[in-house]
Amino acid sequence: MTDFTTLQLDIATNGVATLWLNRPDKNNAFNAGMIRELILALDAVKDHGQVRFLILRGRGRHFSAGADLAWMQESARLDYNANLDDARELAELMYNLYHLKVPTLAVVQGAAFGGALGLISCCDMAIGAIDAQFSLSEVRIGLAPAVISPFVVQAIGERAARRYALTAERFNGERARELGLLAECYPAEELDQAVESWTANLLLNSPQAMRTSKDLLREVGSGVLSPNLRRYTENAIARIRVSPEGQEGLNAFLEKRKPSWQEQ
Repeated sequence: MTDFTTLQLDIATNGVATLWLNRPDKNNAFNAGMIRELILALDAVKDHGQVRFLILRGRGRHFSAGADLAWMQESARLDYNANLDDARELAELMYNLYHLKVPTLAVVQGAAFGGALGLISCCDMAIGAIDAQFSLSEVRIGLAPAVISPFVVQAIGERAARRYALTAERFNGERARELGLLAECYPAEELDQAVESWTANLLLNSPQAMRTSKDLLREVGSGVLSPNLRRYTENAIARIRVSPEGQEGLNAFLEKRKPSWQEQ
């Protein structure tokens, strides 16, 4: 597996992958190196074959304070084409995280500013500390949350995204839960226990069924009905019913026993 300098990727024997942002001395701030390593880490998760789901976390006090100051200083000296290359790299990261086949859970403590909200929004689910602080802070330094904006809008809605992108207000974990950015929030000292609970619950589920459901819901989108969508959903349930895990799950239920994936 790739050796990282800004990240730590742990894949447990039960198929739980934990990807740590690992620049605690820099509050896990983004730079070009971390973005490139995140892309490589997601490739490693995708290619592993035994990963059931991915947890995205930050080492230290903060999930991520946004863009690294030294990196921003370098970017200020780049021309348009070089900045475009940087933007494309960040967009690739967000796209790859959003489209990762396995379920993803972000766990947020401390600060989550700027591009960090993009990472959280790209995950299927997120939990965080009540006292965590969130901000789309780009306008404060003369920039815009451009690459992350489609994912943020999907996570919190267009109206709320307009407000927070234009005001750069900070909001806490409770407000993030109200907006839908977080599924749940907890006292900071209970966050690790909450991660264990979420992990245990996800391990009850068929790995194939979770991946299929993720693909299904992406295809369904906002739920607008069409003949093509109807055909897709019909084929989706037929395929999974006759699949090995589908058969195992149905038989385990009828025989009142645990399915094989709960015994791993």
